[in-house]
Amino acid sequence: MTACTQFYSRLAGLLGLIGTLTAGAWAAHAQEAMVARVDGVIGPVPARFMIKTMEQAEERQCACVIFELDTPGGLDDSMRLIIKKIMASEVPVVVYVAPAGSRAASAGAFITLAAHVAAMAPGTAIGAAHPVALGPQHVMDTNMTAKAVNDAAAFIRSIAEKRGRNIEWAHAAVHESVSLSETEALQEQVIDLIAPSTTALLEMIDGHKVMIGTNEVGLATQGAPLVQSSMNWRDELLATIANPNVAYVLFMLGLLGLYFEFANPGAIFPGVVGGVALILALFAFQTLSVNFAGILLILLAIVLFIVDVKTGTHGILIAGGMVAMFFGSIMLFDSPDPAMRVSLQVLIPVVLVPSLFFVLGVRLSIKSLTSRPVSGDTGLSDQEGDVRLEITPQGGQVFVAGTHWSAFADTPIPAGRRVRVKAIKGMTLKVEAL
Repeated sequence: MTACTQFYSRLAGLLGLIGTLTAGAWAAHAQEAMVARVDGVIGPVPARFMIKTMEQAEERQCACVIFELDTPGGLDDSMRLIIKKIMASEVPVVVYVAPAGSRAASAGAFITLAAHVAAMAPGTAIGAAHPVALGPQHVMDTNMTAKAVNDAAAFIRSIAEKRGRNIEWAHAAVHESVSLSETEALQEQVIDLIAPSTTALLEMIDGHKVMIGTNEVGLATQGAPLVQSSMNWRDELLATIANPNVAYVLFMLGLLGLYFEFANPGAIFPGVVGGVALILALFAFQTLSVNFAGILLILLAIVLFIVDVKTGTHGILIAGGMVAMFFGSIMLFDSPDPAMRVSLQVLIPVVLVPSLFFVLGVRLSIKSLTSRPVSGDTGLSDQEGDVRLEITPQGGQVFVAGTHWSAFADTPIPAGRRVRVKAIKGMTLKVEAL
């Protein structure tokens, strides 16, 4: 064998080895199943996270991507972005409503129906897909509501038809806000299966046929290793802020911080904290069902508190402010879903704390108005003190209100006696013995 022949033989062997290793690497990736947890309101941050996760699964050639979902709903725009990516995904998407106690309501129902495989854990629910106005810019009148409902109904019917799911139920989920348990959803052909865990889910969907584009693909997930995908700290923070309770606390903290800054110019810290909190709250309001009337009532309450303290109406405006703040807080998030509104466990303390603060301010103002003056002629009148130098009609010295004073009396008073101030003439006190 010539040297040239040996060279080409070794080169072919090397290329074969590289090809084998590469194929093995791709095969290992193909057997992976990427898992991501999605909790809370569906907004820009969760949408970005879900789309990024699907892109990563495509890059890794994963067998599938599983979204463990628990949501009360969210923004229509964000929901449609997620569904658009699911429909175009090159990797099968499995939406798994889990763990027990979770739900896929409103936007979550749309996303679950759009998945290649829809699964639920025992003790979960799906439905209530009636659209609500999310964000302060989306307040709808009756006609707009009807249009939004019809549009949502048409969208969910098209999704159900494409995935071979129950079209009639999908329509009712939007128009009648109906919901189903996991067993009812399986019976109504809304989902594909019920799985007690993610591991069991992988076993159950193995061999399941799904359509990727125009091609039918069989899932090979049995024994597939799970690859976790999580939000980074920035997205976690932004997703937390979008919680109605957190957004409400930030809003109130922002208003109070700015009030303290304006009341005490130069304090700096309250103004910085208040400004940051208010900006974060306004960011969260973009993804929540915000009622402008609620915001105005809370602002009115703050104004009433300030006016009462400044003008001394003795609590009349404070009472009105407390009522305005309470009802404004209740009305702030306008959603039929309790999970999309402020919890009473958060609302009541947040309303009481600033109210009690301003009540204390009014109490101190009233006390200052009714208390005895501590300076000037009126402040010294009837004050008691001690004679330090004998007092005669011509003069003497007393110690009153922490200060030595020149004093005189109609009759002599020896040193050491207690006296009371009867009058003030210039810088001299007229006293009498006790």
